[in-house]
Amino acid sequence: MTTPPTPRLLPSTDPDGKPSYLLTDRNDSYVAQYADSVEALQLGMCVGLLAHARAMIGDPAVDARQLQFLAEQLCAALMDAVRIAELRGRCGAG
Repeated sequence: MTTPPTPRLLPSTDPDGKPSYLLTDRNDSYVAQYADSVEALQLGMCVGLLAHARAMIGDPAVDARQLQFLAEQLCAALMDAVRIAELRGRCGAG
């Protein structure tokens, strides 16, 4: 008797915002590799946004509207990073 594969939470949701899962025991499948590349892209965007945020915070010419937009983008990036940590089993948030 074989052990059934563990569902992998994917880094995207369906159109209704519900989680999407991959059910496979292979880490080299096309969908698993695609999910890995999406996660890497999301983390890269987080790093770039963080560098942009550091520059904006120190700039006296930045106004409240720009800082609000920055805060919204940082929240979205942080949500991505937490989701990736959950996907990789490194975070207990949920």
